[in-house]
Amino acid sequence: MPKWFNTAGPCKPDIHYMLSATDRLPEIKQLIVQENYFVIHAPRQVGKTTAMLSLAQELTASGHYNGVEGVG
Repeated sequence: MPKWFNTAGPCKPDIHYMLSATDRLPEIKQLIVQENYFVIHAPRQVGKTTAMLSLAQELTASGHYNGVEGVG
């Protein structure tokens, strides 16, 4: 299946064209290492959910953290 540009909902790197979400927000990983809180605040449809899903996957893959989705 060829990749395409997604304009609705979270992007998935295997099927959508996209920039690395965590490369655009390098400070977040350091905040997590320091056990600090952070807020993601931006207008709609700019990639907040995509960035957090990508971050959760990267952190889980590192073996040091477990990303949890949909709790609460």
